[in-house]
Amino acid sequence: MDDVTGPIVGIIAIVTLFIGLPWVIFHYITKWKTAATLTSGDEKLLDELHDAARRLDDRLCTIERIMTAENPEWRQQCLPGREDRQRLLADDN
Repeated sequence: MDDVTGPIVGIIAIVTLFIGLPWVIFHYITKWKTAATLTSGDEKLLDELHDAARRLDDRLCTIERIMTAENPEWRQQCLPGREDRQRLLADDN
């Protein structure tokens, strides 16, 4: 019985080493390469998000133009300087 198990174990080890291991490695390499690419759904979503961002940027520019036309100093009023912040904090107390 021991005379038969030695060659069988050797054949199984050789088959596993030269067929099974490369098959597992190449299988996961192909899975990794296909998963790393963008799908058509992902590209469509990115295009939609880009269009939404462009529209929001256009709206923001329009609002800023309207605000500047009504009050050219609105940016300074919205973003007070350091002294103004300290004065406002002191007035609250």
